[in-house]
Amino acid sequence: MRVSVEDIPIREDMIRLGQLLKLAGVIDTGAEVKDFLAHEPVLVNGEPETRRGRQLHHGDLVAADGRELRVSG
Repeated sequence: MRVSVEDIPIREDMIRLGQLLKLAGVIDTGAEVKDFLAHEPVLVNGEPETRRGRQLHHGDLVAADGRELRVSG
């Protein structure tokens, strides 16, 4: 079954992974990011990612918590 992609609009040209996960409602607070990334698989453009500060740009795809999120403008 294919998961539908959710567009997550951002105002700037870049957002950090932890901020995106919070904005999309995957986590509730920024304090949860480190623990979430340590225990849950997160893919950025198909590659595993564990850095909460990873910079994301328009068009990047993030797979986390059974969801697929696309950074949009």
